[in-house]
Amino acid sequence: MKKKRYFGRGAMFLLCAFFAVAFLLPTVLTITNSFMSESEINANYGMVFSTTTGGYVSEKVNLKFIPDKVTLSQYITGLVKSPEYLLKFWNSVILVVPIVIFQVAIASVAAYSFTRWRGKIRSGIFFFYVILMLMPYQVTLVPNYLVSNWLGILNTRWSIIFPGMFAPFSVFLLTKFMRRIPYSLIEAAKVDGAGEWDIFTKICLPQCRSALYSIAILVFIDYWNMVEQPLILLQDADSQPLSVFLSSINAGEIGLAFAMATVYMIPSLLLFLHGEEYLVEGIANSGSVKG
Repeated sequence: MKKKRYFGRGAMFLLCAFFAVAFLLPTVLTITNSFMSESEINANYGMVFSTTTGGYVSEKVNLKFIPDKVTLSQYITGLVKSPEYLLKFWNSVILVVPIVIFQVAIASVAAYSFTRWRGKIRSGIFFFYVILMLMPYQVTLVPNYLVSNWLGILNTRWSIIFPGMFAPFSVFLLTKFMRRIPYSLIEAAKVDGAGEWDIFTKICLPQCRSALYSIAILVFIDYWNMVEQPLILLQDADSQPLSVFLSSINAGEIGLAFAMATVYMIPSLLLFLHGEEYLVEGIANSGSVKG
């Protein structure tokens, strides 16, 4: 039995290691290739990005992880010589940070209301939230466009921020987490004279700290990489985020695309590394109260 158990664990470890390496390869390739010169990148991937009449690649691509000569020329071009990249980067920050802050704040109040309010109407509204959560962005783009046009905020940052603030995913996840807080804890607070605001701020929010961190990280990564919404709702290219601008870099600037993609990954990686413990706990925790 022990041999079978060790064999099963070993096989599972190798399988997980294989998928981990497979998922990390594109990221590692992007980072290492950002330190290559433009000539070396063209020598390795030139046929992929060249325009051919038949649309097929006629030669094999040389996937190279270690540059022959490390250079920072791509970063210098993107960060110093081409200020539009930094402008697009700050456009992403201006769009995403308010969405994360307000979505977490609104979701906290809404989730507390769903947790404390009992009745059939609540169940119906919460079911409606679940349906909205299951809809992809492409389904709600046209309604968002029409509403933004009606409100007069089309082609402004508010057309991106407002729908993001009221996204239902955070409400659903936080409601499920709050419902697992022992009701006896809330009853004890009420006996001590605590009102709804005190229960919300001093009981529920501290118990949901890991869930709040998880939601903030997931929402940030989701909206940091958005492309469809800015393309439809922000017609002014100067207001669009870097995620849209990266997709429009032409074939002659592949090295620059690698460098800017690496820069664009830094905030998400730092946020994930900072809140990794909270992210795992918020998703996997049963929501029980710690003594």
